[in-house]
Amino acid sequence: MSLNRVLLAISALWLAISSAGVGAGSLAEDKQALLDFLAAAPHGRGLNWSRATAVCRLWTGITCSADGSRVVAVRLPGIGFSGPIPPNTLSRLSALRILSLRANILSGPFPADFANLTALTGLHLQLNRFSGPLPSDFSRWKNLTVLDLSFNDFNGSIPASISNLTHLTALNLSNNSFSGQIPDLDLPNLLFLNLSGNHLNGTIPKSIQGFPNSSFSGNDLSPVYPLTPASLPAQTPLLVPSPSPVSSSITMRKLSESAILGIIVGGCALLFVMLALFLYLCCSRGKEENFVSGKASKGDLSPEKSVSRNQGMNNRLVFFEGCTFDFDLEDLLRASAEVLGKGTFGTAYKAVLEDATTVVVKRLKEAGVGKKEFEQQMEVVGRIKHENVAELRAYYYSKDEKLMVYDYYTQGNVSSLLHVYLT
Repeated sequence: MSLNRVLLAISALWLAISSAGVGAGSLAEDKQALLDFLAAAPHGRGLNWSRATAVCRLWTGITCSADGSRVVAVRLPGIGFSGPIPPNTLSRLSALRILSLRANILSGPFPADFANLTALTGLHLQLNRFSGPLPSDFSRWKNLTVLDLSFNDFNGSIPASISNLTHLTALNLSNNSFSGQIPDLDLPNLLFLNLSGNHLNGTIPKSIQGFPNSSFSGNDLSPVYPLTPASLPAQTPLLVPSPSPVSSSITMRKLSESAILGIIVGGCALLFVMLALFLYLCCSRGKEENFVSGKASKGDLSPEKSVSRNQGMNNRLVFFEGCTFDFDLEDLLRASAEVLGKGTFGTAYKAVLEDATTVVVKRLKEAGVGKKEFEQQMEVVGRIKHENVAELRAYYYSKDEKLMVYDYYTQGNVSSLLHVYLT
C-alpha cells in the first residue's frame, strides 16, 4: 500500500511539473512566433524585439495578459510591413485578442491560418493592400467586437456568416471591391457600419436601414424610401377664407415692387452681420470654449491642434498592461468629444472614436512637472486596482498636453447617483 502511495505522489509531482512547463512554454512559444513573424516579414522601421529581452514589458506593440503568461495584443501600425503575412507565425498566438496591422503595405489574400485565432475581439487590417475574397465562414471568430478591413482591395461578396458575430459593435468594409448584394446583417450590438466605396448593388436590408446614407455611398444600391400607407387619401389643406381677386392682385403687386427688394437688402445685411460676428467670435474665443458649449466637432479633442501633429511623432499614448484598446494619438484627436465635467485638475471628455470605441479622456491643466515625474505618477495611478475605482488605461505626455484615458461607464456619474439617493 505504501508503494502505491509513493507512486501516486510521484505521478502527481510529475503532472504538476509538466503543467508548469506547459504554462511557461506558452509565453515562450508566443515569443518565438513573433520573432518568426519579424524575421519573415519585410519591414521599414526597426523594432526592439530581441530574444534576450522580456516580451511583455519591453517589446514595442506587445501586450500580455495580466498574469504575464500569454501575448493578448499585437499593435504594429505604420511599421512598414510589406508582402503577405508569413504563414504559421502570428496564427500561433492562440490567446491573441487584439491584432492591429493597419497602415502598412501588407498584401496577398486574407490569411487562411487566422482561423486559429479564435480568441480575437478586435481585428484591424485597414489601410493595406490585401486582395481576394474573404473567408466564407466568420463564425470561428465569434468573439469579435471590431472588424476593420477598410481601404484594401478585397473583392467578392460580403460573407453572410458575418451576421453570426453577435458581439460585433463596429464593422468597416469601406473602400474595397466587394460586389453583389448586402447580406442581412442582423447584429444586435452594431453601433458603427461603413460599406461605402464598393461595388455593391440591390437594396439595403431592413436590419441596417437605420444607419446613415454615408454608410452606403459609392455603391449601386437602390434608394430606400419611407413607407407610406397606400390606403390613406391625400390630405387636403384646411379651408380658409380666400381673398378677393382684387386684393390678391394688389398684394402681389406691392410684394413684387417693394417688399421683395426690401427682403433682399435686409437679408444680405443680416447675413453680412452674422458672418462678421462669427469671424469675430472665432478669432477671439479660445478653442477650449468649443467643448464647454456641448459636443465638439470631429477632430477637436485636443484644443491645441499644433500639439497633435508635430509632437505626436515624438510622443505616443502609453497603454497599461492588460488594456485592450487599439488606437493611437491620431485616432484620439479625430474622435468626436463632449464635455463630461470640470474639476480641480482638468476637464473630462467623452470621446467616441471612428470604430465606436468610447473612452473618457481627462485633459490635465498646466502642471509644472517633467516627463519622468509625470510618468512615475501615472505608473502609481495605473497600479490602483479596486472595484469602485476606474482604472487608468493609458496616458499621454508632451510639453503642452497631458492626457489620461479611462474606460467610459454608461451608468451615469457619482454626483447624480448621490443626489438621487439623498432625495
